[in-house]
Amino acid sequence: MSIDYSKYNFDDIRPLNNDEVHDAIESLAASEGFRNALRYIMPDINWEQFTESMRKCKTKEEFKTILAYNAVMRIAKATTFSLTISGRSRVPKTPCTFISNHRDIVLDAAFLNALLLDIGHGMTQIAIGDNLLIHPWIDLVIKLNNCFIVKRDIPVRQLLDASRQLSAYIHHTIKDSKESVWIAQREGRAKDSNDQTQNSVLKMLNMAGQYKDNILKNLMDLNIVPIAISYEYDPCDFLKAKEFQQKRDNPDFVKSKRDDLFNMETGLLNNKGRVHFTLGSPINDKLALLENAKLDKNVLITRIAEIIDKEIYKHYRFYPCNYVAYDLLHHSVYFRTNYDLRDKMLFETYLQKQIDKIDLPDKDEIFLRTKILEMYSNPLKNHMNSLE
Repeated sequence: MSIDYSKYNFDDIRPLNNDEVHDAIESLAASEGFRNALRYIMPDINWEQFTESMRKCKTKEEFKTILAYNAVMRIAKATTFSLTISGRSRVPKTPCTFISNHRDIVLDAAFLNALLLDIGHGMTQIAIGDNLLIHPWIDLVIKLNNCFIVKRDIPVRQLLDASRQLSAYIHHTIKDSKESVWIAQREGRAKDSNDQTQNSVLKMLNMAGQYKDNILKNLMDLNIVPIAISYEYDPCDFLKAKEFQQKRDNPDFVKSKRDDLFNMETGLLNNKGRVHFTLGSPINDKLALLENAKLDKNVLITRIAEIIDKEIYKHYRFYPCNYVAYDLLHHSVYFRTNYDLRDKMLFETYLQKQIDKIDLPDKDEIFLRTKILEMYSNPLKNHMNSLE
């Protein structure tokens, strides 16, 4: 018996409905914050022409496939050497749940949707943490782009209800709205690039499934497709390293909203080199093999997370900087044939430049250097381990 998801109230997390688009666009047109942000990202923008283009959009589909797509591609042209995707033949024709590793706060989802549109899959609904909704205009832009909200900064006693609501919304979107969704494999980014699917994400996805006490069937309903995201350079690597030292020196350290905003700006505006998305294979066949395993619930969730992780690790794309970083970190020449002396010199120069950007009173350069090297070598380490 299928669940009637209409009993849930999704108003506080759902994207905008099309009858709300007009008012949202008018609010953005009147927003000085939105105007300043756009000018920061696109200094040559003609605001009058842009607002006129916004007002021509009568639906979310028009907004995201015309305005948002063009804005994302402008960012890609200005900050990447290339933006590519592979694995389109593996994607099912039916709606699916894309689960990926997470590198950039904003651009992982934005780039993915633009690339999916290019290959004819159509854009997905995107899960966005409420910690990013720093200004009211950001909330409007997010919801105009068909994003739904993941509540994070809430009391523990409300967390269960919020997780069940989110799970129900994802099931509803896949089954009733017939749209694909994207969600990161963990809350926040893996700052050391040691990408691992959090069990809590899978438990949340299971919560509102229609099969009581059958995790496998509930997750198979969501048609999970892992995605491997590979950035040649992470513009926020020095900020992530800085945060590692801040947390080492002060275990109670917590980033401010200003820090989140600076991370967003840095990721948006700075060089990423080559960026590639690899669409993996749907995991339902692998989940079906676990049906007779009679595993404890927690062991089963861990096994499913490992299946997703292995599919991501298998499909990473590597660049000379990954091989150089691994050899520098491990004082080895294991990957010496994968780069030349020029590649090594360029990466070492880049590494020092990023460390020089870090402003801390008791700056530990050896620690910071190690952390950045780990960011670039961990995907390679996980890839090698997945082949064993």
